[in-house]
Amino acid sequence: MTENQDKNNLSVDSTVSLKGIVKAIFKDTIHVQIGGKIITLPISGTDSKNLSL
Repeated sequence: MTENQDKNNLSVDSTVSLKGIVKAIFKDTIHVQIGGKIITLPISGTDSKNLSL
């Protein structure tokens, strides 16, 4: 049981994955709706190269 609990713990610099709906893409930010909230995320130049329509 403790071995399974160790795998589920989050710590600083952990990677998490969230699903959301992209509402807007601007030059340096992206607006994503997750649940009932829209959050603004900064994007860098390398991130924007990976965006596709």
